[in-house]
Amino acid sequence: MSAIEEKRMYGDRREETVAYLATGQGVATVRVSGDQVGRFGLAHRADARDVTTVDGAVVVATDEAVLVGPEEFEPLEFGPAVAVGTDREGDVLAADESGRVARYRGDEWTDLGTVADVRAIADGFVAAADGVWRVDGDGLANAGLDAARDVAVADGVPLAATDDGLYRLGNGWLREREGAFRAVAAGGDHAHAATADALFERDGEGWGAVDLPIEEPVVGVDYGECVYAVTAGGTFLVEADPETTADGAGGWRSRSIGLPGVVALAVA
Repeated sequence: MSAIEEKRMYGDRREETVAYLATGQGVATVRVSGDQVGRFGLAHRADARDVTTVDGAVVVATDEAVLVGPEEFEPLEFGPAVAVGTDREGDVLAADESGRVARYRGDEWTDLGTVADVRAIADGFVAAADGVWRVDGDGLANAGLDAARDVAVADGVPLAATDDGLYRLGNGWLREREGAFRAVAAGGDHAHAATADALFERDGEGWGAVDLPIEEPVVGVDYGECVYAVTAGGTFLVEADPETTADGAGGWRSRSIGLPGVVALAVA
């Protein structure tokens, strides 16, 4: 049994939604029930640079190693990392400061290639300073664009946040919105993207600005029972459906967790 499979066993025991935040002080947990943001705290101290979840396992990129939790965070023998994510088969991908990208399958890492300045990994795509790259077998294939900051796949369609716009891959890359986008996320029928000043949500074929109760820059969005977001300054947000809230009103709720320097969010 691999280290990832062992951590999945722990994840299966949870009943509440748990969000994991990568921060300069460590891996923080935020426990959420419906629209209620409950207990939060540090699960592991480190300089955490990215975080992803894989069927209950929590994988973190830190300045010392790639770690896997959630009960005890243990190294996966990759070394210092700047980004973690998954491929389309659910295997873990990681990248280091040199741009090396590797896949963890079973108990082994396989190098896939090297790109310039990796910023994010998701669903078999890599966002880097020299564009978007796609995992192709045991290698990487250039998918175009420049200065990519983040990637996501919405209903099978890749999305990319770049320094000059938000793009969708169709017959080539099509720009959905102009601007310097820093984050993009997708899950089910949801898709969100953020600049330093605003959060946008895909509504049908277009993108509209989200009216948040705070003005801090959003750095991460993920999905579960509700839509979850976090700001760089450490404010956690929940957008709850009216049916999941006690007052039936729904909408965005926010709570400061007192941890600045947040860079990523993943929900188990």
